[in-house]
Amino acid sequence: MQIEVFHLEERDWVPNNGRLPVIVYRQAVDAGSCENIAAAFEGAFAHNGWPAQWRGGIYEYDRYHSTAHEVLGVASGSAQLVIGGPGGREIEVTAGDAVLLPAGTGHRCLAAAEEFLVVGGYPGGQKWDICPDAPSDEARARMVTLAFPPCDPVWGTSGPLVDHWR
Repeated sequence: MQIEVFHLEERDWVPNNGRLPVIVYRQAVDAGSCENIAAAFEGAFAHNGWPAQWRGGIYEYDRYHSTAHEVLGVASGSAQLVIGGPGGREIEVTAGDAVLLPAGTGHRCLAAAEEFLVVGGYPGGQKWDICPDAPSDEARARMVTLAFPPCDPVWGTSGPLVDHWR
């Protein structure tokens, strides 16, 4: 598995997260040997304290979450995403990849294959919101004081989250 890590500063109206980096797990689940990638992600996320809460696509407008960190597991297809808000970093994701977004990180889908499917998970006890506008002072305070996840959503008690978020 290849890991990509990058920090994002505030961009336009999107706060991003200056403390915690985005982590991209390339082939977190081996798409060639797994019959049901969605179920594999759901199992791993649940086992590591990031229960999956939905399956679907990724919205085509910029937004972020002020109340939760988010992990996205690509179950099928591929897509071009923009991470970091308007003019942010473009990344391509394919089946088997996962993307860990710290609270405040802007994200949207630029283009996706018809069969594109994602599993979305959040740390236990965190309820996600959708913020399509600049953050209020209250939202900024929430993001700074948001509870730190105890485990990496893919690797558990070790892994990139433990290495790069602590």
